[in-house]
Amino acid sequence: MEIRKATRQDLPTILGIQKQAFLSEAERYNDFSIPPLNQTIEELELEFLEKNIFVGIIDNEIIASIRIYSKDAIGYLGKLIVMPKHQNKGIGRMLMNFAEKELKETKKIELFTGEKSEKNIHLYKSLGYNIISLIKETENVNLVLMEKLLL
Repeated sequence: MEIRKATRQDLPTILGIQKQAFLSEAERYNDFSIPPLNQTIEELELEFLEKNIFVGIIDNEIIASIRIYSKDAIGYLGKLIVMPKHQNKGIGRMLMNFAEKELKETKKIELFTGEKSEKNIHLYKSLGYNIISLIKETENVNLVLMEKLLL
C-alpha cells in the first residue's frame, strides 16, 4: 500500500469512505447522528487546512485515510478509516504506524474511539495505547480517550 498526503481533490473520496466506514459504528450504537456520518465536504475542507490528512492507496484507488496534527508536544490521531471491503487486512495498523512516525517528535499521542468499538480498542491496545478516560459523545455513544506515551 502506498501512503501519501491527501490533496484537496481527494476530499470527496475520503468523505465517502468515512461515511461507509462509520456506518457500522452508527449501527452498533443505533445512533446515526454521530459526527463522522454527518460531516459535510465544507467541514472536511476546513479540517484539511488545519490537519495533515493522509491516504492509503492500492491499485491507484484510495481505500483508507487518517488525520493527524500536533499541538504543545501532543500528537493527535483522528478518523482512521478503511473502506469496509478492505478492513481486517492490516491496513489500519499500517496507517497507525505511519502516523506515529510522522508524530515522533511529540511526547504522547492521543486518540478517541467508541466505547463499544472492540476491534478498534484491540488494535490500539496492541499498538501500546491505554484508555485514560470516558467521554459522552451523544445520548447513545460514549468515547474512550486513549494515549500512548513516546520515549
